[in-house]
Amino acid sequence: MNKERLYEKLNDFKRASARLNDALGIQIDDDIVYDGVIQRFEFTFELSWKVMKMFLEYTGITDVKSPRSTIKEAFTYGLIEDEEHWLDMMIDRNKTSHLYDEDQAKLIYGKIKTHHSELLSSLCEKVEEEMKRLD
Repeated sequence: MNKERLYEKLNDFKRASARLNDALGIQIDDDIVYDGVIQRFEFTFELSWKVMKMFLEYTGITDVKSPRSTIKEAFTYGLIEDEEHWLDMMIDRNKTSHLYDEDQAKLIYGKIKTHHSELLSSLCEKVEEEMKRLD
């Protein structure tokens, strides 16, 4: 695993996470805000598990192929602290990608705002810490 490529992916993830947090700061006046936040969440989640996967591969853990296996290995490694909430976030991400129900979207929006965005931001910080430690 190329360290420079990992840093590039981490920076992409950090920017996506920041944009998600920016979107969460917008007052909800229209359904388009829900839609925009959910789309940013989908993108940010995809980058998050790919960053975890690349980081784990960089440290020599190569048996991670799917988001679920990556989350489990990241928890075992100590990269994330709350495996259950990460798996819940993965399920929410899958729900938003495959069907659209307004009530479900609002429920997931609430979870993005109260839990998911914090987990994503914490991952950014933890990967940066670990990269510095490994340098």
